[in-house]
Amino acid sequence: MGGPGLHVLDLGCRTGALTQHYARGNDVVGVDVDREALRRARERLGIETVWADVEDGLPLPDESFDAVVAGELLEHLADPARTVAEARRVLRPGGRLVGSVPNAFRLKARILFAAGRPPDGDPTHLQLFNPEKLRALLAGFEDVRLQFAVGRYVRFSPRLMGRVQIFTATKPA
Repeated sequence: MGGPGLHVLDLGCRTGALTQHYARGNDVVGVDVDREALRRARERLGIETVWADVEDGLPLPDESFDAVVAGELLEHLADPARTVAEARRVLRPGGRLVGSVPNAFRLKARILFAAGRPPDGDPTHLQLFNPEKLRALLAGFEDVRLQFAVGRYVRFSPRLMGRVQIFTATKPA
């Protein structure tokens, strides 16, 4: 499933830094808990915005989106499974959930951990995801695909060197 012409939900859109890349030609709704960030996204991109805390559920109708984006969001949530379930609820059959999470088990994080330091220096990250945990989170979806990206040495060992895990998953038809 690809655009343009898709109805896209962007969870945790903030001011629209990621949103701007797929807003043209698609009907985008941005959701965030920060009202000021939503105002800026709306003014800057002309998208519809909805204030909501994704951990409390989404005030949106069932099966109303072709795609849901969760870019760099799930690691900040106490219960990411609930948000993934809500994304599945608002996706149309055959719709795609796409997103990314930090690769908390990359080589640099392992070295930091072995040295007695936190493997992830962001105190707002409540979850650490490896591929197995990410696949388990996406249970109930079909055609789950994971890819490691971002980093100078990714080409040598994606799992150990990639800073980000990108995922796509399809809601069963």
